[in-house]
Amino acid sequence: MNDIQEIKNLIFAYAEQLDLGNLDSVAEIFVRGEIYAPATDSTVKGKENILKMYEDSCRIYEETGTPCTKHITTNIIVNIDSNAGSADSRSYYSVIQATQDFPLQPIIAGRYHDTFEKRGWEMAFFKESNVC
Repeated sequence: MNDIQEIKNLIFAYAEQLDLGNLDSVAEIFVRGEIYAPATDSTVKGKENILKMYEDSCRIYEETGTPCTKHITTNIIVNIDSNAGSADSRSYYSVIQATQDFPLQPIIAGRYHDTFEKRGWEMAFFKESNVC
């Protein structure tokens, strides 16, 4: 698999695991990376801290074991720097949600600016910035 597809797979895996309510798997995706929120100028690093951030901010519904969301990620642009063993990407996201008491509707949209590092033979998240 080429680096561009590997990066797209990481971006999609993040959304998939979050929608499934697998917060531990979400944190594992960033095990050696960090998440930066420009709106609050805050950075979260380390699997345990990232897991806690998601546990504190992501409501998991008892009926489904999920947040009842679907993340839709589009317009992914990937730039590879083969010499440095790194890459960056930009993409848009929209999140829709529906629950028993909440009709299907968009709840948030924004942009991701991500950076990646080549670790051995695979690409890995280095930094995710959520730019709304």
